[in-house]
Amino acid sequence: MIASIEQAPPGARKAPLCRALSVPRATYYRRRVAREARPVARRASHRALSAAERQGVLDMLHSPRFMDKAPQEAYAALLDEGQYLCSIRTMYRVLEASREVRERRDQARHPAYAKPELLATGPNQVWSWDITKLPGPAKWTYYYLYVILDIFSRCVVGWMVATCESKALAARLIADTAAKQGIVPGQLTLHANRGSSMKSTPVALLLADLGVTKTHSRPHTSNDNPFSESQFKTLKYRPEFPERFGSIEDARAFCQGFFPWYNGEHHHSALGLLTPQTVHYGQAGQAIQARAAVLSAAYQAHPERFVRRPPAPLKPPQAVWINPPPAAAGKEQSDSLLTKYRRGVSQSC
Repeated sequence: MIASIEQAPPGARKAPLCRALSVPRATYYRRRVAREARPVARRASHRALSAAERQGVLDMLHSPRFMDKAPQEAYAALLDEGQYLCSIRTMYRVLEASREVRERRDQARHPAYAKPELLATGPNQVWSWDITKLPGPAKWTYYYLYVILDIFSRCVVGWMVATCESKALAARLIADTAAKQGIVPGQLTLHANRGSSMKSTPVALLLADLGVTKTHSRPHTSNDNPFSESQFKTLKYRPEFPERFGSIEDARAFCQGFFPWYNGEHHHSALGLLTPQTVHYGQAGQAIQARAAVLSAAYQAHPERFVRRPPAPLKPPQAVWINPPPAAAGKEQSDSLLTKYRRGVSQSC
């Protein structure tokens, strides 16, 4: 990117080019100054150890007596014997120059987890599922709500309330939901976090039998499963959500009222104010046409009230991502700006 800016004609302004290439101006000028600056040879201090003295320190630390001891141990032992070679910090500098300084303890090295990038262009292509706790009648008692959500339509296609988090129950819910939605092998991707039930062997074997691809969030990254988290927030922020449920029957009764409302009556802001059920079952086009007719009649009756343009109904997105990659449209826009800029510079010259 910076090399492209350097190739601009002399006298050309750098600010528009930096904006087109998404390069901060400060970064461009800092690197240019660093490249143009002459390296200054650093003069050795008169207090520094000579090469022979540095080699003597290194030989001492390599000796059988001190080879398995820390520099401060060698420093203290020699000092007690009436010998001083250098400071402890200088010993570390000598070892570091020889690349002999490292962490002695074994450090855990976590693998680099790939960021899941999932795309849904229609219903029943990508599902997200998760488990949340519902407070029970007493402190430290909970019921567990399992929810499977279609990320394209935001429709809850399966749910269950249980007294525990169980991999067997999760597998049964997934199997029943897939059968109810008519999922065929190779059609669906099921996304979840890294909970014990999500990564369990029964769930993995079931998904393999159903021909369903499974993906998982990165550890400690809630953004990798945003749709389930958002749906749980909608559930728990409802005015009628109680502080505690008296029994598991109360929790199930609440969910039996909530999920039909969420799917069939809740006008979702991410769906152009359509309901999840409308989008999931292919009724979005009819609903948008009906809304367009109402808005057209309102415009015909009072066109002066719509200053800029005739009103149009909101539309749901055509594609839904989990962790979208860098937008190709943004790159095309930057390339277009760069081409226009170069054309204008060449014409002015």
